[in-house]
Amino acid sequence: MTYVIGDVHGHFETLKALISKLPKNSEFIFVGDLVDRGLHSKEVIEFIRTNKYKCVLGNHEKMMINYGTSVIKNYPKHHYTNYYLSDWLYNGGKQTLISYGIASIDNYDKKLLCVENKEGFEAFKSDIEFLKALPYFIELPIKRNGKPVVISHVSMADVWHLAKDEKRQNEFEEYTLYNRKNPKKDVEIFNIFGHTPIKKVDISKHFINIDTGCYIKNETGYGRLSAYCIEINEVISENFQL
Repeated sequence: MTYVIGDVHGHFETLKALISKLPKNSEFIFVGDLVDRGLHSKEVIEFIRTNKYKCVLGNHEKMMINYGTSVIKNYPKHHYTNYYLSDWLYNGGKQTLISYGIASIDNYDKKLLCVENKEGFEAFKSDIEFLKALPYFIELPIKRNGKPVVISHVSMADVWHLAKDEKRQNEFEEYTLYNRKNPKKDVEIFNIFGHTPIKKVDISKHFINIDTGCYIKNETGYGRLSAYCIEINEVISENFQL
């Protein structure tokens, strides 16, 4: 069985609980946004890498790569900017840095402080290189409704024609990380993606949105991590766990 798993966002306990519900020896494909917001991003990436599961690049991985370059260059004397001024830190990056043990929050003024931790820093560097190698999409050797099945972080069917256009790769990559609109027309691919939280997995003729807002704890209907089985059209979910 092949299961596509939604945005984990550092919630390792929820991920483990979900996988315990799925058939053993299943294949897992992740739609990106493994990191940020939850407390265990390091453990999530380690789990993916150890088991050699497939994953596409999400916008949170991209932000981690971009900000992480500065951390690596200046560590251990890196000065974390006020996280309200950094897109990544403000959107959960601080929790990711803390999970590696290379940052902590000052109890007095709540500033993010750099912590010297050689083991954590080496793991952070290694994971940044792993994330850099993630693809923007994975095209499976199967079809749904007569269309090739493509896994991506966001709904990208409307720009599928740009996937192999070398001159427009920047446009294509930007779209495949940040778009929040469902396909507008009868598109060329059957697209499975996450990125935009919804209360119930959306299964349509052309696409599936699998992101049920794992990290959203205080709004009714969200706070679940979901997996979609391609072979039997089944959805299995797990409620948020710390």
